[in-house]
Amino acid sequence: MKLEQIAVKQIKGVSALKEGELHAFGVRTVADLLAYFPFRYEDYRLRELSEVKNGEKATVLGVVRGAPLLQRYGRSKSRLTCKVEVGGMLITAVWFNRHFLQEQLKPAREIMLTGKWEQHRLQITVSESEFPDSAKNSKSGSLQPVYSVGGNITQQWMRKTIAAALEQYGPMVEEVLPYELVEEHKLMSRAEAFRLLHMPGDFRKGQEARRRMVYEELFLFQLKLQAYRSMNRRRNDGIAFRIDSETIRSFASTLPFELTDAQKKVINEILVDMRRGYSMNRLLQGDVGSGKTVVAAIALYGAVKTGHQGALMVPTEILAEQHAKSLQRLYDGTGLQVGLLTGSLTERKRRDVLAGLQMGLIDVVVGTHALIQDDVFFHNLGLVVTDEQHRFGVNQRSVLRRKGLNPDVLTMTATPIPRTLAITAFGDMDVSSIREMPKGRKPIKTYWVKHDAMDRVLGFIRKEVAAGRQAYVICPLIEESDKLDVQNAIDQYVQLQQAFPDLKVGLLHGRLTAAEKDAVMSEFSSNESQVLVATTVVEVGVDVPNATLMIIMDAERFGLSQLHQLRGRVGRGEHQSHCILMADPKSENGRERMKVMTETNDGFEVARRDLELRGPGDFFGTKQSGLPEFRVADMVADYEVLELAREDAGRLTERDDFWTNESFARLWAILREDPLFKGEQLD
Repeated sequence: MKLEQIAVKQIKGVSALKEGELHAFGVRTVADLLAYFPFRYEDYRLRELSEVKNGEKATVLGVVRGAPLLQRYGRSKSRLTCKVEVGGMLITAVWFNRHFLQEQLKPAREIMLTGKWEQHRLQITVSESEFPDSAKNSKSGSLQPVYSVGGNITQQWMRKTIAAALEQYGPMVEEVLPYELVEEHKLMSRAEAFRLLHMPGDFRKGQEARRRMVYEELFLFQLKLQAYRSMNRRRNDGIAFRIDSETIRSFASTLPFELTDAQKKVINEILVDMRRGYSMNRLLQGDVGSGKTVVAAIALYGAVKTGHQGALMVPTEILAEQHAKSLQRLYDGTGLQVGLLTGSLTERKRRDVLAGLQMGLIDVVVGTHALIQDDVFFHNLGLVVTDEQHRFGVNQRSVLRRKGLNPDVLTMTATPIPRTLAITAFGDMDVSSIREMPKGRKPIKTYWVKHDAMDRVLGFIRKEVAAGRQAYVICPLIEESDKLDVQNAIDQYVQLQQAFPDLKVGLLHGRLTAAEKDAVMSEFSSNESQVLVATTVVEVGVDVPNATLMIIMDAERFGLSQLHQLRGRVGRGEHQSHCILMADPKSENGRERMKVMTETNDGFEVARRDLELRGPGDFFGTKQSGLPEFRVADMVADYEVLELAREDAGRLTERDDFWTNESFARLWAILREDPLFKGEQLD
């Protein structure tokens, strides 16, 4: 019988009551319990006091040298002190609420103390202590695992139960990695790694055990993605677009600007994919303003020129209209027909667009989620492009994909993702990155100021508007909050109207209807309003080249990537743009974010630092992240192992004998248990 089939109650010492408590932690089988690894270790290895820094926690061995002194405070609180000699030094040991130890502190008795060392006082505040002459299970000299526990399950019980499980079932732990990989990377066996992660003995062995399990976790995750990708390619049931390079070069030469080297590189990567017989699944990432839309336009042009249609799905109506106009300008003179499909179209216009799509009269359609309604049919959909894909649910993207016969998919994002996350979250995708800005684009100058500098900021707004420019003022909230002392958009709007009675100030927030938002943005785009007070709804919004000033109130309340997205709303025209972060951050993390923003304009660097500061779980936001929960691996700290695991998984799944060689049988079993390999669509 496999460990996955043995109920946790079969372990010695697990009662029906305790079994129920373990179920609450997701532990149902022996396999679950053995894989319930500690999240850290308590270090009880003995140290010399001379090695311990002030304020550090340490374990030392000493001898009682004086009579203990007990002080009581009220009924239940007490302070016990005693002189102890440690390594020839006389120190004071202090216990709180451990009055019962008074009787045991006999002069000349050896004692082990664990606690915080205060060098200037020659004092140790004791959290744990034991007497070697009476301790049955001494922690002295060891590393003790610390588990995530709760309810009636204590650390001590969990340690004892896992030790019992290892003794009973440890030899039954099966190897899952192929022998060749274990040998190549000099990994210990799986059974040994399980034992040492729970009872490491010393740090070196514990680190070796962790290295083994980190590699296994990342390899098995990447194996699923790479095997799916390999199967998809072997099916070869996609569209092999016969795109002529000269046709693309000819179209590119008509553009009103020169493509950057980075744009040319990613266009080439996309066209190579489109010419292949399997469905393209590529992520295109690049900073705001790096020219992703032009790359998508060229890919869509290539699809249309081979007799197919293209679709571009974006999250907002404003963005859809903007993209439709941009594509019409780029395709001017080529004969390509661009359609727009959004929820606010009149019934008659909608019917015309639907008919045009079904009959093949519309070559490229730009739209919001209106594109995925049941009554939308394409004549011959070949390429699907989604912009800011993290704003669509998984199902929305896959519905659009199913409107064609295995169309190619290009996903765009202006939130640069560090490579570590890209190959984890999007491991089944090929990733193209534009890391170069168009020529002549001026870097945005970013400043961090305190809130008491508001008068100077108002003067700066006045100066920019006098020069014919416009300004955004971003607030974290719409209305005043009892719980949060932060600037809100409505108050800020009123204050700016009073400060600039001669200017038109607009107000944009999430509670406005789509039509109201469009009207406000339309006024700002046409310079009818000079200052726009907004919440983060402008994060993905229209292109206003005349806006040169971005002011972000309470900037410490935003994440790094969000601050960078907001900053990207300016700097789109020929004039120098500025971003002012108004913040009084109390946390070190908040100050670090302000520092990063003033140091770099590179979205990829911002994303890398954001990942370091926040960790992968919060990078995308938990709802749509799709990131796996690893037990041991950390995508930031273990990025080198992640790269290695991906290479190994890719190499293995591309082998002709992968599905027939018996040495990979354990891997087949793992893959076949996964929903991806039971016929479900990966998106």
